[in-house]
Amino acid sequence: MKNNIYDTGLKVIGTVLLDSQGLALINTDVYSNFIRILFIPKGVNIQVDIDSFATTSPTLVFISPDQLLRIDSIPDSSAFLLYYNRDFYCIQLNDKQVACDGLLFSQFNRMRLTPVPNEQAAFIHYMIGQINDEFLLKDPTQEEMLRTYLKQLLIKSTRFWRQRFVNEDDPVENKDLEIFRKFVQLVEVFYKEKHSVADYAEMMHLAPKTLTHKFKRLNLPQPGEVIKNRIILEAKRLLVYTERTAKEIAYELGYDDPAYFSRIFQIKTDRSPSGFRESYLLMNTPVKQAS
Repeated sequence: MKNNIYDTGLKVIGTVLLDSQGLALINTDVYSNFIRILFIPKGVNIQVDIDSFATTSPTLVFISPDQLLRIDSIPDSSAFLLYYNRDFYCIQLNDKQVACDGLLFSQFNRMRLTPVPNEQAAFIHYMIGQINDEFLLKDPTQEEMLRTYLKQLLIKSTRFWRQRFVNEDDPVENKDLEIFRKFVQLVEVFYKEKHSVADYAEMMHLAPKTLTHKFKRLNLPQPGEVIKNRIILEAKRLLVYTERTAKEIAYELGYDDPAYFSRIFQIKTDRSPSGFRESYLLMNTPVKQAS
């Protein structure tokens, strides 16, 4: 396994080649505190948190800290993981779309996976090669050069995503996309406290109907569904990775009435909270081999 790293004790960036050893390592929590960018070929089954995906082309996957990552196998050794912490690179002026809370790192499935055109896959490999070469140097400008390469990779990835999902010739759609990004940021901060579209519309100085119309233009889930989906995602995490009861989870997510929360969960998942936990644990319990 090849693992390159730049670590000042505060700022960290590194890469891992996903050979058999590297793949086993990323399936642990070793890198769970880092922001992660995964580049994998087509034909790979990947799990991020509770959601599973199968890639149909070379794909970049953007994973926020504390999100679970699991991959069973990779058909070749051309895949890699790039990881870094917020102290190395996060929110900077004029970098809204490529920051660590930008479009690429949204909690929503449509944004988490970014297919890479086949003719552009070589560029991704080239960029990671440049980063790996930079790890070998001992130069006062090393940190800034690594950050520059990372930013180029994020900009290129954002372009891939926008080319696939956004009409660049429509200035209204571009403006609406920025509003969606801001909405998602606010939901990420306040989803345990604020459950209504009106709450977020007020913070954004928009009418709820205006917000709904803009989401419809982008063919995105409606604002109310975005809020509920974020709440349900956290509920699933807590059900799977903790021993908290459904009532405790309801209170943590801002619901004074656990029965009402359970009804919402049932509507969104077709299972009760306890039923979801039992089903997930049953499906993900290793089968013991007979001795």
